Amino acid sequence: MSHPSHPNGRFLYHLRAHLRRGGLIAYPTESSYGLGCLPQNALAVSRLIALKKRPQHKGLIVIAADYAQLKPMLQPISVDELAAINQQWPAARTLLLPVHPRILPILRGLKRDTLAVRIPALLSARFLCRIIGSAVVSTSCNRAGKKACRTQREVRRQFGDKVLILGGRTGGHKQPSQIIDWRSGSRIR
Repeated sequence: MSHPSHPNGRFLYHLRAHLRRGGLIAYPTESSYGLGCLPQNALAVSRLIALKKRPQHKGLIVIAADYAQLKPMLQPISVDELAAINQQWPAARTLLLPVHPRILPILRGLKRDTLAVRIPALLSARFLCRIIGSAVVSTSCNRAGKKACRTQREVRRQFGDKVLILGGRTGGHKQPSQIIDWRSGSRIR
């Protein structure tokens, strides 16, 4: 299989089919490998949460190549607000933005009216979203309470063949992305 930074047609077909079937992927992000799936696939999101052993009330982060991929999941915003948001990205900075009501509660977090979204600093993560034509769920690649995986080997050790591993190097950041509530400006993480 080819590397996602140099995809061939066969690799893209396999990757897209895997995701459409509800498959999970592991891929490099700024600080560690991310565990992901298509955000609109309820079965895949449920499988991801079960695999991580993550509490269901917590929301998940969604990454994208650009704001256009995030727009269908969010409440409409003004041109000025969009310009201010776009000045924040690409970066290891996740923003909590008002979510569209139709978005899965399991994705945004129970009883939450925001969605955690990011256009990542790591070019390969943005490229992944671009080649599959969709935003992607992005949570740290680890089981709850365990250290986040930073290499393909660690991913394989924790998850075996339960995820499709997309190789590559992480961005080298020591800490996960900041999380900022856009409305209040307060830093959550």
